[in-house]
Amino acid sequence: MRKNKMLTAFAVIVFLFLVLPLVIITVTAFGEGSAITFPIDSFSFRWFVNVFALKSFRVSFVTSLEIALLATVAALIAGIPAAYALARSGIKGKGILKSVFLSPTIVPGIVIGFVLYQFLVLTLRVPVFAGLLAGHFMVTLPYVIRVVGSSLDQFDFSVEEAAWSLGCTKTGAFFRVVLPNITSGISAAFMLAFINSFNNIPVSMFLSGPGVSTFPATLMGYIEYNYDPTVSAVSVLLMAVTVLIMVIVDKTLGIAALAK
Repeated sequence: MRKNKMLTAFAVIVFLFLVLPLVIITVTAFGEGSAITFPIDSFSFRWFVNVFALKSFRVSFVTSLEIALLATVAALIAGIPAAYALARSGIKGKGILKSVFLSPTIVPGIVIGFVLYQFLVLTLRVPVFAGLLAGHFMVTLPYVIRVVGSSLDQFDFSVEEAAWSLGCTKTGAFFRVVLPNITSGISAAFMLAFINSFNNIPVSMFLSGPGVSTFPATLMGYIEYNYDPTVSAVSVLLMAVTVLIMVIVDKTLGIAALAK
């Protein structure tokens, strides 16, 4: 009994440790004063209005959405077949190949950003938007391969083989049998990839350029010269967008799975 109480108390402490900072930053976003204080003196939407009033935030927010969506979709298009090939393949050295695919999740983000800056910007001279898209594709692809690969590891491929024996083509079986059964994995991969792209800072800081910057990178530049509740408001908006995207993707793929 005493052990259960200790475990419960520990769980509560961990929960508070995770949730309290989010609660505090949310509360400070609604303060009236020009300094970040907790508790706040009076309630106001002043700093949220300020976020949308700043052109740099508006433009970079749209850029972040575009980059995250395009990079995530590209990662799904490339990552799902790659994960399927790894799951179905019996080639030697598959473990090494998986490690290569997942290496961007191990290498520090600042190293990836520096390497991509050297390769894409200084060497290839690619446009800023294309460079950001390539960088975020590299960041998101490993998450797609890892999550979708885990779903495929749980899939019974004898069902797909049964479809082959009934006259279904391999491509048809992949789309009609395999994909509908790993919808939850695809949904999780999309959300994880999108969140990591949308909130990415190291790669975005290196690859951003004049007039083209992501939302988090713009926020870091703003913090360098300003530290007011606008920062809290932006943080709340980032959390809200992340949750909204998660709900939309989960509902959309859930409905698609039911339709099939």
